[in-house]
Amino acid sequence: MNKIKIVVVAFIALFSALGASAQKTGYISLDQIVGLMPEVAKLDTVMQRFQADSLNPQYAYMITEYQRKDSIANGKDSLKTPSAVRAQIRQELEGMAYQIQNWQSIAQNAMQGKQNELLEPIYKKAMAALNAVAKENGYTYVLNKESLLVAPPGDDLLPLVAKRLNIKLPGGAATPAGPTPKK
Repeated sequence: MNKIKIVVVAFIALFSALGASAQKTGYISLDQIVGLMPEVAKLDTVMQRFQADSLNPQYAYMITEYQRKDSIANGKDSLKTPSAVRAQIRQELEGMAYQIQNWQSIAQNAMQGKQNELLEPIYKKAMAALNAVAKENGYTYVLNKESLLVAPPGDDLLPLVAKRLNIKLPGGAATPAGPTPKK
């Protein structure tokens, strides 16, 4: 009876090992594939327009508004303005001065937020293509290429995903030696 248990356990261990080795692992640089997508080329123009149409006018308005309020609180006609109003305006001026001094950081945060908003659908498209390629080619796991120190070239999914997205790779990178995508 013990021999039967040992044989059963050995078969289970053998089939488990075979099943585990049948799982395929690939890798890709998602940032690289997104950088090659034509949608990203249009992103620079949109970002420049956002800065010119939104951020620059906001900055100019803040400067103009600061100067206007400063003349009310500290100008030659400031004595005509009630002291309580002048005190409130001076308090507003402090906040505005802080915003003006930190405009670079504020604008950079706004630009980063806008860029993230615009990149989100592009990354979703790349992920959908990656998931489809992984499924079609039997990859159980796909890792980020930047975290790998050594990897076989046949498991690089970049050429397969690029082909699925109809992106031509620079330098004529060929399809990996691994499986070819199914149509």
